[in-house]
Amino acid sequence: MKMLDTQDIRIEDYDYPLPDERVAKFPLAQRDSSQLLIYKDGEITHKHFADLPSLLPDDAMLVFNNTRVIQARMRFRKPTGAVIEVFCLEPLLPVDYALSLQSTHSCRWLCLIGNAKKWKEGALQLSFAHNDREVTLNARRGAQRGDGYEVDFEWNDDTITFGELLETLGELPIPPYLNRATEESDKTTYQTVYSKIEGSVAAPTAGLHFTPAVLDAVRAKGIPTCELTLHVGAGTFKPVKSDTIAEHEMHTEYISVSRSLIEELCRSTRRVVAVGTTSVRTLESLYYIALSLYRNPQATAEQLRVQQWAPYADNPTLSRAEAMQLILDYLDRTGADRLVSATRIIIVPGYKFHIVDGIVTNFHQPRSTLLLLISAFVSGDWRRIYDYALSHDFRFLSYGDSSFLWRGDK
Repeated sequence: MKMLDTQDIRIEDYDYPLPDERVAKFPLAQRDSSQLLIYKDGEITHKHFADLPSLLPDDAMLVFNNTRVIQARMRFRKPTGAVIEVFCLEPLLPVDYALSLQSTHSCRWLCLIGNAKKWKEGALQLSFAHNDREVTLNARRGAQRGDGYEVDFEWNDDTITFGELLETLGELPIPPYLNRATEESDKTTYQTVYSKIEGSVAAPTAGLHFTPAVLDAVRAKGIPTCELTLHVGAGTFKPVKSDTIAEHEMHTEYISVSRSLIEELCRSTRRVVAVGTTSVRTLESLYYIALSLYRNPQATAEQLRVQQWAPYADNPTLSRAEAMQLILDYLDRTGADRLVSATRIIIVPGYKFHIVDGIVTNFHQPRSTLLLLISAFVSGDWRRIYDYALSHDFRFLSYGDSSFLWRGDK
């Protein structure tokens, strides 16, 4: 499919009726007792998530997104009584997530601001006790960037990091479509059991079904479990409001992939099963980073960022091994032990998959880019899959049931 044809995809063709009662407002008490739809060779069946290890072929490898959700939403109250909600999206100074969350005096973030009309100037303040001392956090609004604003944070205690401030003052930002307030239980249930690297404002929800017992069973079969990091932004919930996908602007997502995973992808012929669409976007972005290096071996880090429509510009023929070797050569040249980059990749019908063979994923919102990704993966057979899930009492969205899909062109 040519780029022009791809951009002409109409979002109304990716709609389906989703009654509110089918949206899971809370998770099941036992994560791995959720239903699991299986799609392979055009056949649809279902079991339970605890059965996943037995369904994985011996030559598979699982790739997880190990990002951890931060308590990114803070509520400030002005002297007038107006409540201003500040939702931290991504760090600007320092730009690195880890460095920003470890900052001990000040930092700057790109934020969404609720009730922004009530905050025209001046600092907002939040105070709390820490080590028998009152700590005051000041927030000052800066320039507007798209839907967000630059916000400078400053606090008067160098023994506390910004990450600790968020843990104390912040609220876990559960998805807006749950239509409820965050509860204490969400702090546990809205994190995967393998989450490690703080930075996301939304969970990679396909991984919420995994338990230590399921992971142990996967490893007992000799199937490698590998990790990467993509910090999920609020843009993952951004609805497609345009008639065609051409007018939809994908958000930037920051990725970090270890040399060891790239080496595994280079030398191994195992079938790659990505846990979640975030892992899919990261793995497929690796291919287009490699393509940039193929065209320009001296490319800078900035030039390696994957742009939204890059995959549809031509029909590259690099193999997975060749692509990963180019990235390994780049890491050698730069003396780095991991690839850190950014991607705006959009995966829609017409996309050719280069790395991922299987996906473990939840059931996504109508008219969303995630549903378009699923359609691309199953060669357009998404509606039959979703009709099956709806008719077999599957629970939908972040806290809902799961699916295990094999590529439609395999």
